Amino acid sequence: MNDIKKEETSTDKNQNVKRPNRINPGVTKWIKWLITLSVIGLIIWGIWYVSVPHYSNVQPSSISYDKDKKKINVAVNNKTYTADPDSVSTQYYAELGSSTVYKFLMNTSEIGQIAFNASVIINVGTITVDGSSQLEAIRYAIMFNGSKESSPTYKFAINNKKNYVWDDTKQCYVSADDANNTLVNIYKNSITNAAIPSSTNLGTIVLQFLPNLLLIGLFVWFYLRLSKLQGGGEESIWSVGKSQAKLARSNVKFDDVAGLVEEKAELIELVDYLKNPNKYAAMGARAPKGLILYGPPGTGKTLLAKAVAGEAKVPFYQVTGSSFEDMLVGVGAKRVRDLFNNAKKTAPSIIFIDEFDSVAAKRGKFDIAGNSAGIADQTINQLLAEMDGFNTDAGIVIIAATNRLDVLDEAILRPGRFDRHIQVNLPDIKEREAILKIHAKNKNISAKVNLNDIARRTPGFSGAQLENVLNEATLLAVRNNKTSISTEDIDEAIDRVIAGPAKHTRVLTEDETKQIAYHEAGHALVGLNIPGSDVVEKITIIPRGQAAGYTLSTPEKQEIQIQKKSDLIGMITTTFGGRAAEEVIYGKEAISTGAANDLYKITNIARAMVAQLGMSELGMTQFIPTEGQQNPYSKSYSEQTAQKIDAEINKLLTNCYEKAKDIIRKNKEELDLIVTSLLVLETIVKSQIDYIHENKKLPAEVIEKQKQISTDSKTSIKKNKK
Repeated sequence: MNDIKKEETSTDKNQNVKRPNRINPGVTKWIKWLITLSVIGLIIWGIWYVSVPHYSNVQPSSISYDKDKKKINVAVNNKTYTADPDSVSTQYYAELGSSTVYKFLMNTSEIGQIAFNASVIINVGTITVDGSSQLEAIRYAIMFNGSKESSPTYKFAINNKKNYVWDDTKQCYVSADDANNTLVNIYKNSITNAAIPSSTNLGTIVLQFLPNLLLIGLFVWFYLRLSKLQGGGEESIWSVGKSQAKLARSNVKFDDVAGLVEEKAELIELVDYLKNPNKYAAMGARAPKGLILYGPPGTGKTLLAKAVAGEAKVPFYQVTGSSFEDMLVGVGAKRVRDLFNNAKKTAPSIIFIDEFDSVAAKRGKFDIAGNSAGIADQTINQLLAEMDGFNTDAGIVIIAATNRLDVLDEAILRPGRFDRHIQVNLPDIKEREAILKIHAKNKNISAKVNLNDIARRTPGFSGAQLENVLNEATLLAVRNNKTSISTEDIDEAIDRVIAGPAKHTRVLTEDETKQIAYHEAGHALVGLNIPGSDVVEKITIIPRGQAAGYTLSTPEKQEIQIQKKSDLIGMITTTFGGRAAEEVIYGKEAISTGAANDLYKITNIARAMVAQLGMSELGMTQFIPTEGQQNPYSKSYSEQTAQKIDAEINKLLTNCYEKAKDIIRKNKEELDLIVTSLLVLETIVKSQIDYIHENKKLPAEVIEKQKQISTDSKTSIKKNKK
């Protein structure tokens, strides 16, 4: 209602905008999970690999018998083993008579896919061979499967042949003198696939595990690289359920917040409660558990919350509503619990949730899947449970900020949870001046600059926009090597904030420029001839952003809070002025695309008048509810009613358009004067516009500029002739 009215000629509406390359956050999180689980798996496998013994093939090199000590020495894989008769039970081999048994267990082996315990059985004794004299000899055999036959016949495998029967009378004995050479040869052929434990020194372990270490390092590097590509803002896999709230001590005071007098008054009591919670508890008063600051963006909601924390000197937990949600089910509820647990530890404290509507919207209202207990609902339910779970004397206050109070869940808004709803409106002219003064403290602004005049020309600007205006003006002054900020710098900064930077290099033909001038002049002319219409502050045909030109208007009565039907009709008619001027001057077939944005705005106004505000012949029925109550999947009226609504909207727009064309036709001379001024100066301001409207002739600045252009043109022609 008190917004700046900007009529612009749109160009480049269908330009292709190349989006920056970004990795989908959901895909990134899945990749991080996969990398983490892979690293954990490799580490577990490595621990198992090191802890479990490994084996190498048996390579016997010598077997010798010491006659004096009655012992056998066996060299296997370059290590010598000595058989100790006392360490081996003889009862197991009782059928061997008085022979002494030596047993070397070589470990688990596999022959013919059958696992067995292979043992070397070596017997030493005095025997008779083929009736010869007694000799000291060595008998050997291979035992497997942990058992032995009762007869002196041993079943074993030679060269992978199973159950080979060893003939005890012919092959089982050899002379002790021939033991070394004979046994080594037979022994090699007898043991197949046998193995003994390998060496497990540190060097061997490192060499075996080095490829896995390199693979883990590669995964870690890729994980960190992925985090950088995503902006570094993602939490680690170990902190998925942790609250993302930032804890800080605010230094902002109420004196740092310009304007918002009523809003600050509402918060003073809250500050006193945070400073002295026991005082309220002693009186039996229930301090508010939470309050909601709602209003347009940039009006100072976050700044007010910080000021409360700064005045009360308590910890300030700041978090956005969207940070509660995650791709994993249940994470949002866990983060809510973690946030409240942290706040309780540092109580008294403030929890500030920005963009509250992203986490506390109405539950399941328009869910086409019927899933009213979805992931987002779990977060809201947990938030409600936490607010019901702590006492008011806990010293915790929740402050939420939102632009959309109408979409919040009713359970959130009821007393006992968010007790107070404080509207933070756009600043009025006095508040804008106060905001400008605060932001001008550290800037070298010329004494000629009137901040009250700047405040008057910026209705509808938020505090953030006003700060941006002065910052842009400062940058312009520095760019032009000025020592102070002038009014011209601030004027240009206002234009930049409204429509973007000027594009002087955009090439337009003479005919295009002239048609744009007629379009913008049409807006101004219609506005000048409608009683109670907004005041035309500036007209320009310098391209800015996607606008080839625009007309800047401000309300005649500052800070009006309501608008009448005649005001809305005047607004539609003025907005139609550009399109009407083009049709009157160039004909219906030559109208341009410059009115695209105008048509969008006036259609919304007309639809609201007919379907919401009861300003048509359809009566006072509200067919379209407020935005937060709309169901995008259904409508509460019939097709016949929809046709009537469309007909009323079209009728209203047609009447306003015809009125705009009528004004253009009756004031064509004035229209031409405005166009001439625009073509000469490119930008004209309120004083020049009012002069044309009142005197029906060109301002002195335009005439002077025309003479200068004419002189320059003649000089250029003379130079070309020479």
